[in-house]
Amino acid sequence: MISSLAYIHPEAKIGENVEIAPFVFIDKNVVIGDNNKIMANANILYGSRIGNGNTIFPGAVIGAIPQDLKFQGEETTAEIGDNNLIRENVTINRGTAAKGRTIVGSNNLLMEGMHVAHDALIGNGCIIGNSTKMAGEIVIDDNAIISANVLMHQFCHVGGHVMIQGGCRFSKDIPPYIIAGREPIAFCGINIIGLRRRGFSNEAIESIHNAYRIIYQSGLNTTDALKKIENEFEKSPEIDYIVNFIRSSERGIIK
Repeated sequence: MISSLAYIHPEAKIGENVEIAPFVFIDKNVVIGDNNKIMANANILYGSRIGNGNTIFPGAVIGAIPQDLKFQGEETTAEIGDNNLIRENVTINRGTAAKGRTIVGSNNLLMEGMHVAHDALIGNGCIIGNSTKMAGEIVIDDNAIISANVLMHQFCHVGGHVMIQGGCRFSKDIPPYIIAGREPIAFCGINIIGLRRRGFSNEAIESIHNAYRIIYQSGLNTTDALKKIENEFEKSPEIDYIVNFIRSSERGIIK
């Protein structure tokens, strides 16, 4: 299942039942788990760590050095979890001294031509559209859906279960459970369809909806809005996530 036309460095570690097509390049200091499929012309470079059951499409490049002039050749990694679909020409750079590793979790779909920069952290179950570009040290929580041609500023944090409209660009954090869109990017309501598909109860959805009414429509500043939510809402994982996400935001949230 390994083509004689592929190059695999003798020090690379390859698991069981791995399919490697012609013209694949696998560098030294690479670890690839079991049941992966690596298609023609993919490049798995120094420092890559790939889990199990991934499919890597033609032209993808994993583990290239960061596009960061502060990078001085330090030992870093690009770490991929399990059961990801990494489509054509996706690029995933390894980390820098800042965090030491770039991480893509499990069960993600990374569509054609999208870029994951150094020290980024992508959770699980995310869908990221064609040609979306992520700058360094961004964080994307689980089950986020980011449409095509989205531009993300470095250090941004995207909450779980969000839906981001195609073509957006942003430099502030996007809190969980919402739809974000328009130009300039703004809060457009909560992601009701996505939440129902993920099995959230009607009560949880209503609680999320009411919390964001206070945050975005009450006229209160963010600090007072969060205090009101904490004082008046029944405690739940969803409310805790919203409050803690916004309170810990270093860049501030979209309006």
